[in-house]
Amino acid sequence: MQLIYEKSVPGRRAARAPRRTVPAKDLIHKKFLRARPPELPEVPEIEVIRHFTNLSRQNFSVDTHFYPLGSCTMKYNPKSCEAVAALPGFLQVHPLWPQLRGGGQLTQGVLRLLYETERLLSELTGMAEFTLQPLAGAHGELTGAMLMAAYHRDRGNRKTHVLIPDSAHGTNPASAALAGFEVVSIPSTARGTVDVDRLRKAVNAQTAGMMMTNPNTLGLFEPEVRTIAEIIHSVDGLMYYDGANFNAILGRCKPAEMGFDICHLNLHKTFATPHGGGGPGAGPVGVVVRLRPYLPISRVVKTKDGTFSLDYDQPKSIGYVAPFYGNFGVLVRTYAYCLLLGRDGLRAVSNHAVLNANYIQEKLRALYPPAAPGRCMHECVLTAKPLGVHGIRALDIAKGLIDRGVHPPTIYFPLIVPEAMMIEPTETEARETLDQFIRVMLDLARAAQEHPEALKQAPVTTPVGRLDEVAAARNMDLVYNG
Repeated sequence: MQLIYEKSVPGRRAARAPRRTVPAKDLIHKKFLRARPPELPEVPEIEVIRHFTNLSRQNFSVDTHFYPLGSCTMKYNPKSCEAVAALPGFLQVHPLWPQLRGGGQLTQGVLRLLYETERLLSELTGMAEFTLQPLAGAHGELTGAMLMAAYHRDRGNRKTHVLIPDSAHGTNPASAALAGFEVVSIPSTARGTVDVDRLRKAVNAQTAGMMMTNPNTLGLFEPEVRTIAEIIHSVDGLMYYDGANFNAILGRCKPAEMGFDICHLNLHKTFATPHGGGGPGAGPVGVVVRLRPYLPISRVVKTKDGTFSLDYDQPKSIGYVAPFYGNFGVLVRTYAYCLLLGRDGLRAVSNHAVLNANYIQEKLRALYPPAAPGRCMHECVLTAKPLGVHGIRALDIAKGLIDRGVHPPTIYFPLIVPEAMMIEPTETEARETLDQFIRVMLDLARAAQEHPEALKQAPVTTPVGRLDEVAAARNMDLVYNG
């Protein structure tokens, strides 16, 4: 496929500006004028439309393909939520307008939506209050770690380290380190859950807290989570809930009831905005009552007369974590999603997410063994290790899926599972789609046994085939020489 620059023909235009009636020297100072026109492609509008439409067809997306990317929760985005986010009153508001003098009076609908979204998330998690400002999941983690540090600083605690399971998302230790803590890794048991005995030995007076995902990254619910919380709380530590896997327990149980004190949620995963292409995301953070004073400013409050405003008078706050009030478009979708589904619908989300993941795990168990025994939650972690006798790795299976019209699952994560394949079907997929995926996976297992060399060449149906990853990294060339 040609680049848009290769389709360029001098003099062709997609649009023309009106004839200038004011001399250029009166508009722009000479030193700011170009010496020659910008080197932009010159193509008619129809070619622009065809080029980018055809380019989009070469991509995988939730709207066009099955997208079982484990941990990332790439589920279908209801178009009704898109429609709400596109309403002019939401779409056209400037992100700084509510914070300007008098701006709050002109954006009461925006502030009300923010306030009520915070209340919805608080109800779903059991937390006392939320901030919607963090702009992504990892940003929410950092905010939570900063809240943890502020709490201990205010109490005069000398805390130096945070405990994190060895199966955790990689952003957990990074966020803790950025907040100034040392990271202590806690190993998993053979069952894939936190080793509580090793945890007890690691906890001491310098323990600031623990960051956990529940269900964890092996897709398993941590059965001893309350015991873990008691151990951490015994030294005045705080429990931090990584909400990346909240899709599995939505409407079923609440992080606060498990013993967590801080909770971030990936709205772009659980609440209707799949984050393909790297964003945008939203990582709101909730806290229990005793941590309220440390939440970021500003805070959306409801006044006695029923109107809404922003409160900056929070002397113990960790301050600003974003230049404006979060990724507002994602927050609008979340609000619409919650109202669309209601209590019963949100519970059905977790019911079907768990059912679908277990269905896939059981159907593939014989050829792709699960990483841990027992049932999984919203995602299953399988291993392609048995295929290694034929020279096939998880990477080869992932590339083979591309040729068959399926986006690959997450591979080689969690790091404690060899040849890991983390599959998350989400609650939005029909059984027929799951059955087709299962057939493809079984077919790839047969291909690994019968035609391993052919499988190693996949993908062969894409514009770009299998790359030499080492050569690509060492000899990177990002310059177009047309």
